[in-house]
Amino acid sequence: MARHLITSAIPYINGIKHLGNLIGSQLPADLYARYLRARGHEVLFLCATDEHGTPAELAAAKAGKPVAEYCAEMHAVQAEIAKGFRLSFDHFGRSSSPQNHTLTQHFAGVLADRGLIKEVSETQMYSPTDGRYLPDRYIEGTCPNCGFESARGDQCDNCTKQLDPVDLINPHSTISGATDLEMRETKHLYLRQSAMKDQIEAWIDSKTDWPILTTSIAKKWLTDGDGLQDRGITRDLDWGVAVKRGTEDWPGMEGKVFYVWFDAPIEYIACAQEWEEAGKGTDWERWWRTDKGADDVRYTQFMGKDNVPFHTLSFPVTILGSGEPWKLVDYIKSFNYLNYEGGQFSTSRGRGVFMDQALEILPPDYWRWWLLSHAPESSDAEFTWENFQTSVNKDLADVLGNFASRVTKFCRSKFSEAVPSGGTMGPREDQLIADLTTRLSDYQSQMEHLEVRKAAAALRALWVLGNEYLQEVAPWTTIKTDPEQAAMQTRLGLNLIRLYGVLSAPFIPDASAQLLADLNASDAQWPDDIAAALSALPEGHAFTVPEVTFRKITDDERADWQTRFSGIRS
Repeated sequence: MARHLITSAIPYINGIKHLGNLIGSQLPADLYARYLRARGHEVLFLCATDEHGTPAELAAAKAGKPVAEYCAEMHAVQAEIAKGFRLSFDHFGRSSSPQNHTLTQHFAGVLADRGLIKEVSETQMYSPTDGRYLPDRYIEGTCPNCGFESARGDQCDNCTKQLDPVDLINPHSTISGATDLEMRETKHLYLRQSAMKDQIEAWIDSKTDWPILTTSIAKKWLTDGDGLQDRGITRDLDWGVAVKRGTEDWPGMEGKVFYVWFDAPIEYIACAQEWEEAGKGTDWERWWRTDKGADDVRYTQFMGKDNVPFHTLSFPVTILGSGEPWKLVDYIKSFNYLNYEGGQFSTSRGRGVFMDQALEILPPDYWRWWLLSHAPESSDAEFTWENFQTSVNKDLADVLGNFASRVTKFCRSKFSEAVPSGGTMGPREDQLIADLTTRLSDYQSQMEHLEVRKAAAALRALWVLGNEYLQEVAPWTTIKTDPEQAAMQTRLGLNLIRLYGVLSAPFIPDASAQLLADLNASDAQWPDDIAAALSALPEGHAFTVPEVTFRKITDDERADWQTRFSGIRS
């Protein structure tokens, strides 16, 4: 049994996220965590809300609430939605926690002691209209690299280039829209990333098994222009982690807070402290400190491609630069973007499906299956209602749901609601076992290599084998001439449902749990041997015919949802 630490990129607190955010980090992380637990591994799966920085301040101001109150409310909302999608976090923390404040200040002090933080006097955007300095996310303008007109002061979401507000063309305040911005002198702290360039580059080069998407983005930042640049890690804001050097005040930094991208990744570690203090586990250090046992932990991070530079460069600079025995990430699984019906998701326009809306329409398994089986791994992907309808109807309703329904209803009508006895398996059943064994090996391999779409395809192929067997042996015909053989075929079919319930649980946990409950097999474990799994339900074992496992989406529903979430107002 191995030990696995899993973190999902922590979502901003400012509002409810759309389906693209879900598939970009949290959902595939949950898939992997569920799979590893099912295989008997010890897992610590952590996530949190990212509550500092300008997004929180702007959203709270828009809502007319104090920022702390707003963050507390939205954390509860996001936590509830995460439960709705069955995201199995061991802890869902908050970057505003006391643990993260203390740990962030600790790292800042240690980095300063090691000469990796410098004070810089610089000019910064000031808005006379707003009467304040404008940190990066309070400024938008045109990206000088790609021409995207809504680039933020810290990063362009279109080309992912890291920016400073002064780089933007035609910048304006996101608070008031004011364009009469001027540069004024202020003092900030910078993380001396350039001093760590060779060490970071060697570390990234050692990760030969990382996805191309992850390494290509990281290496681009290391080689573009002048290479890895020093990065400002403080901001003129009221809300955030107060700038301190460990527990000591930092002269000249009064009234400033740490940059959200400095403290947010540190929350991964603080979240484990929160987990322990909440009474959910013990000894958080054995997950995070290599001098306390974390050297045998495999740490996997999940994130969208826009987060890759911070997790491959800035956060590792913090960890390695500290000189302390912290656990570094072993594998970073990054994702491209999910687009919506030929364009982008848009909160302001009401375009696309957001997580709360999705759960109002259909149960979580419908969404989990489509998103995971269409995960944007090798390129950007696109959600369309036609594709969603087709995938749900064919994969879930026709292949898996119909198989469970046909087998159980046939057994009830011809035998009883108990596993029938009689008959012996022959060459066709031996071939099925061999085929299932091969497909299971493929499924497990894809899951272990974090090939999400390929894993979904391998799981579906396992479902298809059962359907092909059922169609070929046709127990409804066999029973007319050989009832005992039909009983064996039906018994095998019931055991296949049990097998599918276990194997499908990482993807569709609710449906899997219900199928196993209906079979009175909720304690079923991941199979070590297919032949044994197909005789796990003994003769005479009682079951209940399941309700419809997955219903089909009608054309009228699809058309209605397509209009409802188009962003076009009548």
